[in-house]
Amino acid sequence: MVPIYRTDGEWVAVYTDGHVFNVDGEWIGFTVGRDVYDTGGLYLGFLSDDKRLLRKRTRPVDKLRLEPPPRPERPKLPANMPLAPMLASLPHQIIDMFEEYPERLIYVSETRPDME
Repeated sequence: MVPIYRTDGEWVAVYTDGHVFNVDGEWIGFTVGRDVYDTGGLYLGFLSDDKRLLRKRTRPVDKLRLEPPPRPERPKLPANMPLAPMLASLPHQIIDMFEEYPERLIYVSETRPDME
């Protein structure tokens, strides 16, 4: 189980057995090599060496929609993870997906009651 961090050092997800889960254990994507795709098969970005989910600012045209695998079982996540390593700043052409597009990576259950 590999922790995934946001650029500010916050633990936001884990990578295990070819799948990416948020800290609540919800499945948010799968991997093909280092490339990460969401649960619908759309390209999200790539896993960097420093344990972040990054993408080029311009959407790559060569990343086609893939057929997603069956939904994996929810993993047993630890209560906390080690602190993030010192993360380098990103060049302008690279973005951290958890900072720029968090709405694409947050799973909200359809069965969860609406907040009133």
